Amino acid sequence: MASEIKITPLDQQLKPQLQARIDGKTKPPGALGKLESLALQIGLVQQTLEPLLHKPAILVFAGDHGICQEAVSPYPQAVTYQMLLNFLAGGAAINVFASQNGLTLNIIDAGVNADLAGSALLTDAKIAKGTANFLHGPAMTGPQCQSALQRGRQLAQQQVQAGSNIIGFGEMGIGNTTSASAIMSSLCQLPVADCTGRGTGLDDAGLLHKQAVITQALKLHSAALGKPLETLRCLGGFEIAMMVGAMLGSAEQGALLLIDGFISSSALLVASQLQPAILDYCIFSHCSAEAAHQRLLTFLNAQPLLNLDMRLGEGTGAALAYPIVQAAVNFLNQMASFESASVSQRAD
Repeated sequence: MASEIKITPLDQQLKPQLQARIDGKTKPPGALGKLESLALQIGLVQQTLEPLLHKPAILVFAGDHGICQEAVSPYPQAVTYQMLLNFLAGGAAINVFASQNGLTLNIIDAGVNADLAGSALLTDAKIAKGTANFLHGPAMTGPQCQSALQRGRQLAQQQVQAGSNIIGFGEMGIGNTTSASAIMSSLCQLPVADCTGRGTGLDDAGLLHKQAVITQALKLHSAALGKPLETLRCLGGFEIAMMVGAMLGSAEQGALLLIDGFISSSALLVASQLQPAILDYCIFSHCSAEAAHQRLLTFLNAQPLLNLDMRLGEGTGAALAYPIVQAAVNFLNQMASFESASVSQRAD
């Protein structure tokens, strides 16, 4: 599936006109900081001097992980299912922030180890009831990984066809920081200790155990190291793989991508090694307090909008960052220019 997708690098021909429009607003050059570079990026993605955001949405992908059998999380695997019920009941942080900021929320069961009842918020895209334990073999079969990628791409296409041109990405899955850390170590060629944090709250002994599990798993899957699809298949989760497909599909359709925290960034890492041009379409919402996220953002040459010491996941960082993205578009379209406001410019 990944070989079918071709993401077009941004056409830069409009850049001088966009920059002139930004510089012509009633402010000193650069005075709006990151909002100015954000407005420039959005204008280039949409190839217009007057970009607009339509039907913003957040896709939250959920899945369970066989690696939880190795006690890599202080929470039981059942919490994935329990939190999904919380999402569907409207009680989670992502429900609050998405509602507050006018974002449509779609919860996707990519591979939860439970049967979920129907809900208007829920999309059933279950590949299987959790991945295999990657300490003893690949997390996914080849067909399972390809199915997850393809389903994610389809979900993104459907979201764009419904009118969305900006899509945020979140996740839920006990054990998925272990997968994300293993993916990062494999694809960034960094030591396991530099890629591994406490997840949902491991103590010092738990953190060392988690690092040891990942180190052992990477030895088992050494043939996959540095290869994005094989790394994803051997070490990933269904929610991460489906998110990779959805990210690729969103950029393929010309939508903006709002990237959340560490897990979402690990999915983007895979996607960017398959299609480097995807990074042109990405807005990085925040720097997570999860250890290694800053290193991963640096590897991706990313500049996050927020740093609130958050490490919840669910797409919460993306939901909170959306008003800033909206502000970048609004100043470009609504702020007066020196000429229209009859304001004198600086004398050079």
